[in-house]
Amino acid sequence: MARAIILMMDSFGIGGAPDACMFGDEGANTLGNIAKVNLGLNIPNLVYLGIAKAAKEAAIAEPQLGIQDVAKMTLPSQYGHAKEISKAKDTTSGHWEMAGVPVLRDWGYFKHDYPSFPEELIKKICEESGIKGILANRAASGTQIIEELGVEHIKTGKPIFYTSADSNMQIAAHEEHFGLDKLYKLCEIAFKHVAPYRIARVIARPFVGEKTGEFVRTKNRHDYSVKPLAPTLLDKMKNAGHEVVAIGKISDIFAAQGVTKKIPASGHDELWDKTLQAIDETGDKSIIFTNFVDFDMLYGHRRDVKGYARALEAFDRRLPEIEKHLKVNDVVIITADHGNDPTWEGTDHTREQVPLLVFGKKIKSGNLGQRNTFADVAQTLAEMFKLEPFEYGTSFWKDIK
Repeated sequence: MARAIILMMDSFGIGGAPDACMFGDEGANTLGNIAKVNLGLNIPNLVYLGIAKAAKEAAIAEPQLGIQDVAKMTLPSQYGHAKEISKAKDTTSGHWEMAGVPVLRDWGYFKHDYPSFPEELIKKICEESGIKGILANRAASGTQIIEELGVEHIKTGKPIFYTSADSNMQIAAHEEHFGLDKLYKLCEIAFKHVAPYRIARVIARPFVGEKTGEFVRTKNRHDYSVKPLAPTLLDKMKNAGHEVVAIGKISDIFAAQGVTKKIPASGHDELWDKTLQAIDETGDKSIIFTNFVDFDMLYGHRRDVKGYARALEAFDRRLPEIEKHLKVNDVVIITADHGNDPTWEGTDHTREQVPLLVFGKKIKSGNLGQRNTFADVAQTLAEMFKLEPFEYGTSFWKDIK
């Protein structure tokens, strides 16, 4: 029995979402605009797998990638592109839809301007946790807000509360002066109290450093997430007695539902190392699922075009390493959860189609074309592992086997 390895390139959109205009994102194209501004991208292994062809079909415009090095990938592959049917363009919705459960209801959101959080909500959180008050209370960049308020936080002991364009409350606090366990407990309390507001996540954002210019966030981030609205691919795999290995922030996104093994990792190199190790150590009838978050967190939201370009090229250089770790029936899927065009106005995600690149030793070469929902991935793997089918999605298993 085969294994499935899912490599989620967080925010790696390829443009062309038919409903982009409803989100103010018409013309957004993470891959295409990075390549245009950067005067090309050297990603020969992704090109070998079909990324340029998928992007051209999705956005009706070929990305200006320029001259490519010789690809080191050798396995047969198929390429396609998928549009999202979930109502929002956030991380949670994208991942859940790909796992077979589109989010067809509206999330709740906090205001972007001060004060973002209702007074009665903050009062309840402060009373139960024992904190004396909060700082910030507005939408902000996580790195910028700790630079601005880190010293005051250390001096007063008040945690930094902020939000973003996503459905979330984020709480930043110093790992040593405030305490990591105390921060986690505070986030647990906050998560309970945001439930009536239909908020998807409360995110603990620990940091270290002693003065402005030295503050850095650590890898001890933890997301407290709403549970999926229905059984996902992960749940069905676990319930069938199969293994689900979640690497990076995958377990948090699914509120640990359906996960049999959680592997913490941060930074793309560590994520790659842990993924390859998991492939070597994990048996048949399993899913290994990794989220490469830096594309989104470090470059998309910060509108760092050059940084995003360098990260794509670094990912591409490591991609061929996976081939020697695969068994004969393994299936690898590269996709994304939304876009985050770093050339776009603001700092929010962008509504885009995402790539669908599938390869393995026994995969038939071809074109998967337009997929009408991210849930096609879950439906395909459900057929592959002989699980109960999902309400949403169309399997492409017979097209690739």
